[in-house]
Amino acid sequence: MKKRLIVYFSLTDTTKKFAQELCELVDGDLIPIEPLHPYPLDQKEIEKIAYMEKKRDDRPAIKDPLPSIQDYDFIFIGYPIWWYTFLQIIKTFLDFYDFHHKTIIPFNTHDGSGDGGTYKELQDYVPEAKVLIGLPIRAANMIYDQKGNIIEWLDSLKI
Repeated sequence: MKKRLIVYFSLTDTTKKFAQELCELVDGDLIPIEPLHPYPLDQKEIEKIAYMEKKRDDRPAIKDPLPSIQDYDFIFIGYPIWWYTFLQIIKTFLDFYDFHHKTIIPFNTHDGSGDGGTYKELQDYVPEAKVLIGLPIRAANMIYDQKGNIIEWLDSLKI
């Protein structure tokens, strides 16, 4: 049995809910990516911060060291979309590990931008990994049961 890790960043718990549902379905280990300096919850403020982090190509520090990924074959990475991409803290996570011989499976929440091109961006950023087709779910739809959509997506991946 191949081991599965689900890592995610979630500001408002929407992506966290997605990650938790996914974790139940794939029987994986669930780990949050938490910033050392928490982001504000104010929409306008986080948009400014996300924009500036992206513009400066920052790597925000992660609160706690994350466990080794050596024993995992599949690494699901979840994030919300801000400014049509993932927050820079995802790059902090990606920079920390060697993804040779790993399969990355992205998933994200959004407010209308789908994956924002991030699945290709992930493949370009970690070319040593195999990046599969991810699943974007509109954040507003996370109030409804998404297990059927997630199961359909997982079945299509054949993992």
